[in-house]
Amino acid sequence: AGNTYDRSIIVDGEEASLVVFDIWEQDDSQWLQNHCMKMGDAYIIVYSVTDKVSFEKASELRIQLRRARQTEDIPIILVGNKSDLVRSREVSVDEGRACAVVFDCKFIETSAALHHNVKDLFEGIVRQIRLRKDSKEDNARRMANTKRRESIGKKAKRFLGRIVAKNNKKMAFKAKSKSCHDLSVL
Repeated sequence: AGNTYDRSIIVDGEEASLVVFDIWEQDDSQWLQNHCMKMGDAYIIVYSVTDKVSFEKASELRIQLRRARQTEDIPIILVGNKSDLVRSREVSVDEGRACAVVFDCKFIETSAALHHNVKDLFEGIVRQIRLRKDSKEDNARRMANTKRRESIGKKAKRFLGRIVAKNNKKMAFKAKSKSCHDLSVL
C-alpha cells in the first residue's frame, strides 16, 4: 500500500526492521484509525510547527491513544515537523515540550525537508521499544557499545537533580521536560 513504509536500520550495532503505517494522510476512515490504535509497538504523532490546529489535533489524538491502549506501556513520540520554516512557526519548542510532559510522551522536532532529526527520531523509536521489551542486560550492553557514554560527573548531576526534583514540583517539570527530549531513556 502507498501508506506503508518498510525499512531496516542499524541502531546501537543491531539491526531493526521497521514497518511504518501512515494512517492519517490518505484514509480518514474511522475503522482504520480505530484498528491502528490497537496495534503497533510505538506511535509517532506528527504535527506541523507552522499549524496550531494540527498541534491541537495531535493533543486530541494523544488522549484517544491513551484510552485505546491504557493498560499498555507503549512508546509515543510527539513530533513537531517543519522546524525549518522559522518565519511561519505557530507552535514554539517550549509548547511542544510542555505538551509532551503533560501527556507523558517523548518529544522531538524534525524537518523532513532538510532531513533534520529524522534519523534520530527513527533510532529513538527503536530504542524506546527495546527499553520496554528487552531485558535490562540487553539494553545495558547496547548502551555500553555506543560511544555516547556519560561521564561520572554528568551521571551524579542527573541523580542529584532527580532527588531535588522529587521535593520541588517546578523542578520536577523541568527535569521531566529535559528527559522528554532524550529518546534513549525511558
